[in-house]
Amino acid sequence: MGDGRWGGADRWRSAGRTLARVLVVWAVSTLTMLVLAGVLPDFQLQSADGDSFTRTALTAATAAGAFGLLGALVWPVVVRALLLVPALVLGLLVFFLNGSLLLIALWVIPDGRGAAAPETAVVVAAVMSAVASATSTALAVRDDDAYRRRLYRLTGRTRPRDPGDSAGAGPGTVFLQLDGVGHHVLRGAVADGLMPTVAGWLDAGHRLTPWRTDWSSQTGASQLGILHGSNEDVPAFRWYEKDTGRIMVSNRPASAVELQRRAVHRTGDGGLLTVDGASRGNLFSGGADQLALVLSMAARRGRRNRSRAGYFAYFSDPANAVRTAGSLVAECVREMYQSTRARLRREAPRVSRGGTYPFVRAFATVVERDVVVSAVMGDMLAGRTAVYADLVAYDEVAHHSGPHGRDTDQVLARLDRAIALIATVAEHAPRPYRIVLLSDHGQSPGETFESAYGLTLKDLVRAGCGLPVPRRVRRTPSGSEARDAARDALRSALHRPVDESGETARELPARPSEPVVLASGNLGLISFPDVRHRMTREEIDRRHPALLRTLAHHPGVGFVLVASAEHGSVVLARDGVEVPVAELADGGPLAVFGRGAAAAVRRTDGFPHVADIMVNSMYDPATGTVHAFEEQIGSHGGLGGEQSRAFLLSPPDLSPPVGAGEELVGAERVHRVLRRWLRESSGPQVPIGPVAATVEISPSARETESVLPVEGPVAPDKNH
Repeated sequence: MGDGRWGGADRWRSAGRTLARVLVVWAVSTLTMLVLAGVLPDFQLQSADGDSFTRTALTAATAAGAFGLLGALVWPVVVRALLLVPALVLGLLVFFLNGSLLLIALWVIPDGRGAAAPETAVVVAAVMSAVASATSTALAVRDDDAYRRRLYRLTGRTRPRDPGDSAGAGPGTVFLQLDGVGHHVLRGAVADGLMPTVAGWLDAGHRLTPWRTDWSSQTGASQLGILHGSNEDVPAFRWYEKDTGRIMVSNRPASAVELQRRAVHRTGDGGLLTVDGASRGNLFSGGADQLALVLSMAARRGRRNRSRAGYFAYFSDPANAVRTAGSLVAECVREMYQSTRARLRREAPRVSRGGTYPFVRAFATVVERDVVVSAVMGDMLAGRTAVYADLVAYDEVAHHSGPHGRDTDQVLARLDRAIALIATVAEHAPRPYRIVLLSDHGQSPGETFESAYGLTLKDLVRAGCGLPVPRRVRRTPSGSEARDAARDALRSALHRPVDESGETARELPARPSEPVVLASGNLGLISFPDVRHRMTREEIDRRHPALLRTLAHHPGVGFVLVASAEHGSVVLARDGVEVPVAELADGGPLAVFGRGAAAAVRRTDGFPHVADIMVNSMYDPATGTVHAFEEQIGSHGGLGGEQSRAFLLSPPDLSPPVGAGEELVGAERVHRVLRRWLRESSGPQVPIGPVAATVEISPSARETESVLPVEGPVAPDKNH
């Protein structure tokens, strides 16, 4: 009986505090509106004949109240209706929508005393939302219940989890993936004072463990292995599959859902997050039920776990939306300034950063960050057992600005502030949380292959095949060298005349289908779609006698992997070096790539969908540079330098990732470490059965994004 009375009293006190906060926010909003009316000539709160101050204040209070009410009731409905609009467009529409609500609020004022020009309404609405948000947050700082309720609202939750649900539960675990932040970059950022939160954790005894990626050092392979325990048969970021006739691209929804389905089928387990988990901003779900911005689930339509619902949960608060939209605009301006500065200073290496890139960067560094961080805070306040979130800001900027420099330093500093915010919110959660930081790969700097040699990998392949190449390539030393090598090889191999186009005389059969050339950072993949099996070196030499020699001898190429009927598979390099994969060691042609390179190449060589020819760019250990086959001056995807050295930062109360003197190698091994930590925190994790682990695929997700014509019937995928 007493508990009931005290509970009732607590509820009344809470209601009273809430009412007081509403009144204070209303009063501050009214005052803000009065100030803006006095400052902005196109914004008025008086009739044409003028009003007393009391009448004007009453008008401002009416308008502020109507604007706040519309923001609370109408804004969420508008945002939900716009879920199908691309997130970037939604961010740009925020100012217009907010200004429209203000015009409606002014329209309801009696006697037409409120009026504003449309452009002025946008400014007034933005200022009003920002002031109301700041006031509400300040009032809630000393009120834990209010602070939690605000975060629940921002993250789409209506109430906290029942305390009984977490009673006796162990600590939860939050895995924060700092996309593309290598071990070396993190240590440098800590030493330079850019990441004080991480520095404090290291001083407190957190373990910083480097781990070595697979040959395919990119998010698709690493995150699939980390979340689902298997990245088998993921040879690169993008690759061509002969049995299905399609190009797989890790960051396309249909490819991501298929990769996840294969991993679940292979392991018989739903993933790292199957037990009370949440996946935020990732390529794959990890088996989590709670999803936001998860690519492999982008086509799902369930209300509870629809991936795009993460946008609604965040943008349903108009103040949130205005703040993020303002940051988005500021980030676009920042990128345009930084790219202009780099161009004026003639900084090298440099790639084009025009077109839509400023908006792409702003989305990755602002919108995606804010939505994901907000979702993670909500997960902690809900007491979820395991949360895995990916923050992609650094990776996106480093591709175009390089992995080292002022541009990326600013991003690292902002990432540290996001980590600090998550750590602070964890203190308000109904259960303790362990926060683990990790990365999926690093990035290696370097001039692009095209910039260094005047031709792309595709151009080099075409020259080696005797196919026409663009005129610009013919005029470059590298292009001429490739074409001369092709002619010489053709003469010596065929003993037949060669014309100026590089094609042999008419006695040769008709030219076969042209090769498919794909790039994944500094890793290139070459496939011949008209041959349904993996071609051998002998078959390629008969068809294109100059191709393999042209590739292996090029100064921008480190080594080439190709199957061989005689030796199984071989690695080719400059100066005529040939080493069977079975005899491959970390010395020889792979010596500069460091320890573990031979094992990584040998593993990929066994994948069913490995390309006919795998090409890894050169690597200079003195400068740490590689040559990306894409337009990137910070790249990852192959072997060479920092891109293969990721990190794992764990609290001291978790067991060491590996034993003394051992090295953590491969994403699948990282998955096993994270599994062990979850067991330590919350007891045994029960994997779901193969039937329950089946990933739901919508009809639209089954469609392939890129299909190449393949003659004859298509062989079924062996994983289906």
